[in-house]
Amino acid sequence: PSSTGGAMAEISDSPPPEPKLTEQNPETQITESSTSQFDSKTMRKTKPGIKRLIMTLTVLISFILGFPLLMKSIEIYRAPLPFDRIESFSSKIESSPLLFPCRFRAIFVGFNYRVSNNELEEVIRRKMIDLSPSDSRCGCDGDYSVNAVVDLDEVNAVEFGGKLRGNNEEADELVKRLVNVYGEEKVYSVVVVNGEEEVKAVVGKYRHAWIVGKVSEEEAVFRVAEIFAKVFVNGRSEDGVIRNEFMPVGADGRIVLSFSLLNADPRDWIYDWDFSEIDETLLQPVIEALKPIADVTVESQVLYHTPKSSFSYWDEEHGSHIFSTQDLPFFVNSNEWHLDTSVAAGGRYIPSAKECPLQLELPNGEISKTNGFISPVISLTFKTSMWGGVVVWNPQSCIKDFESKGPVKHMISPQDLHKVFEVLIGQLRQLLGLKSDDLYVGESGTSILLGSERGFTEWELDVLSRKHFCFNLLSCATTLGSLSRLVQSLPRMIIMDEIGKQVKFSLEAAKSAQTNATVGIYDASAVSSRHSRSLAEDAFFHPSIMSISYYSFEHCFAIYSPFFLPVTMHILLAALREWKRYKQENRKYLTWKAKAKTTP
Repeated sequence: PSSTGGAMAEISDSPPPEPKLTEQNPETQITESSTSQFDSKTMRKTKPGIKRLIMTLTVLISFILGFPLLMKSIEIYRAPLPFDRIESFSSKIESSPLLFPCRFRAIFVGFNYRVSNNELEEVIRRKMIDLSPSDSRCGCDGDYSVNAVVDLDEVNAVEFGGKLRGNNEEADELVKRLVNVYGEEKVYSVVVVNGEEEVKAVVGKYRHAWIVGKVSEEEAVFRVAEIFAKVFVNGRSEDGVIRNEFMPVGADGRIVLSFSLLNADPRDWIYDWDFSEIDETLLQPVIEALKPIADVTVESQVLYHTPKSSFSYWDEEHGSHIFSTQDLPFFVNSNEWHLDTSVAAGGRYIPSAKECPLQLELPNGEISKTNGFISPVISLTFKTSMWGGVVVWNPQSCIKDFESKGPVKHMISPQDLHKVFEVLIGQLRQLLGLKSDDLYVGESGTSILLGSERGFTEWELDVLSRKHFCFNLLSCATTLGSLSRLVQSLPRMIIMDEIGKQVKFSLEAAKSAQTNATVGIYDASAVSSRHSRSLAEDAFFHPSIMSISYYSFEHCFAIYSPFFLPVTMHILLAALREWKRYKQENRKYLTWKAKAKTTP
């Protein structure tokens, strides 16, 4: 017992051992305390890194920043166009008629009207309105400014009427001096002289006409109104409009007159001409007269071996070979007749010996006095159809000289050339929308129409100026409107600065033409309208917008998407996947951290 008690005392006397303390952070202690509760599928002990996420986002952002550079590299240059001005101009032209202020004067000699001049003017004006087409969008202002003068004291009706019944050319100059007393230009005048003889009505080559003879007061008023409305205003046209298909003026405002002398078979004979003489004596006055309407140039050529495409037959009654109007569409041989590139072509056809003389038979069975016709002509250069005139000229002797070993060469006499070119000028008048006969048959009677050595009288040139002014502005408005709609529908169409300038100048020229028209300046308005149409056509057919570079954005996307879309989609998916992984791993870490804090 003693030994046992001693041992117990020894144990009780020794101090208890001190516990070993180690320095550990709280997180490690939490980790050690919660190790038994850790789930590797929903928790993680370390914070996820962001290195992979930063690298993925860096690549994605570089692609996003590079997209504007890509769009800049494929950007199309587009000069600004005045779309609002074009729309306003087109709407105004299409909705409002294009009218000139026209003034008229009626001079009555030998009449005793019981109404005042103002009432007489109103009667003439109303009759003019009744005789004018109601739907006319071009020509003179429908209000018509009419001035009436009755019984001039300085004019003797009998003596003056006798002079007007004489030579028409002298009477034309006499009436011109009479109307010039008022000192006003661009006034259409009709002088009516009452008498006892048969009525004679003549329209001069200036801007006046005269009626002389036994005519009642009412008939005189109606004749004056008809000449004003039907002749001076509408140019003897039924509807007062110009035909587009008979428009030899090109889009650039030029007319190229090509005259060709066609020798059907040079083995029979060869004919040549002195074209320089015709150019100086006949064509230059015509070119000068048409200068406000178009820039006219002339060319000529002599062709050989040019057979016609149609057939003719011998007619004993007329003693000649006959081709009818039904054969006219097949007369011009476009494969053999190289009529160059003219806008309006004129040709003289010399038949071969086996078809000489060759005459044109009209539908009524009579032989044509001019032996000419107007027909469409194919341009082999532009592959387009134009209108031209053909005159068949038969040599005086249709007998071939068989004794000659080679072809016989002849020169067409100046007299024959003048006759043929008078017919060709008449055909040109028809192409321009005018008639070539020298009579006007109206409701009130028949009037004689004097011609001019220039081929066009002054009142006819006024009619052409008005009609071409309207045609040019309508074409300009249509072209600019089409260009505006085309440019706005194709956002990637190239629009050069030159196109913008052409559109701007075209609108300015059109405005100038309208301004000149409102004050009755015919020549200036025609020239400005021609320039406006030419500039509009140049802008619409500019080579830069005819290229293939104006593809749409959808086409651009279809071209570049096979190259960039796969790479972009992979990068975008990788960035989304990396962002999703980072959020998932970070969620595991936060779950483990929250779990560890709640564990004792």
